[in-house]
Order: sequence, then structure tokens, then C-alpha cells
Amino acid sequence: MTAHSLALTTLLVPDYDAGIAFCVGGLGLELIEDSDLGGGKRWVVVGGKEGGRLLLAKAATPAQTAAIGNQTGGRVGFFAHTHDFTGTYARLVDAGAKFEEQPRRESYGTVAVFSDPFGNRWDLIEPKDAGQ
Repeated sequence: MTAHSLALTTLLVPDYDAGIAFCVGGLGLELIEDSDLGGGKRWVVVGGKEGGRLLLAKAATPAQTAAIGNQTGGRVGFFAHTHDFTGTYARLVDAGAKFEEQPRRESYGTVAVFSDPFGNRWDLIEPKDAGQ
């Protein structure tokens, strides 16, 4: 059997509620599922209307805690598209994101690198054809 799509990507967070607050309040994603699995574990999925879903996983071991914010070895590992760069930028700053640069125009659209409150690096992108 062949996989037809990637269903989820795990994002390690120090706390489920902090992860939800950033992803929903900052990134503007929707909380798709938040199920109690017992023993302090939850199944928390956030995602966008146009696809792409994250499974927020609370770090449970020292090794997992050490990996928070460095899941991709310091590289930009996550990419968020928006149709309103200015509004999303402001919402992300309010939610604790730290932009590493001023927005710049590239052939594919407007982009800026930021770190979420947990240290993960993201690209915020407004594609060139957004709104068309």
C-alpha cells in the first residue's frame, strides 16, 4: 500500500495549552481535536482550513524536552502561509513570536523568518498569488 498524503507532523511543546494558545491565537490555526488519553496525555491536533496539521506533543522525557525548539537542528522547519501578511505578523508578535528579520519580497511572495515561543524556526509567507 502506498501513502497518499502526509497526515500529521509532530511539534514538541513544553505544555499542551501553551502550544494551543500559540498555534490558534498566533498562527490562526483551528483546534481540530483535543482528547484526553489519560495519565496527563492528550491528543491535540491543530490545522488550517487549506490543509496541513500539527500534532502537539508534550515532551515527556529529558531527551524530548531538550529537543523542544530544535527539532530540525536549527533550520527553518515549518512554513505558514497567509493571505494577510501584516495582520498575521502582528498577531504572531502578540502571541510571543520573535521575528529574526524584516519582511522581504522574494519571487514567490513576502517572507520573514520567526521563532515561536518554544524556539522552533518558521517562515511566514504570503504567496505572490495570494488573494488572486
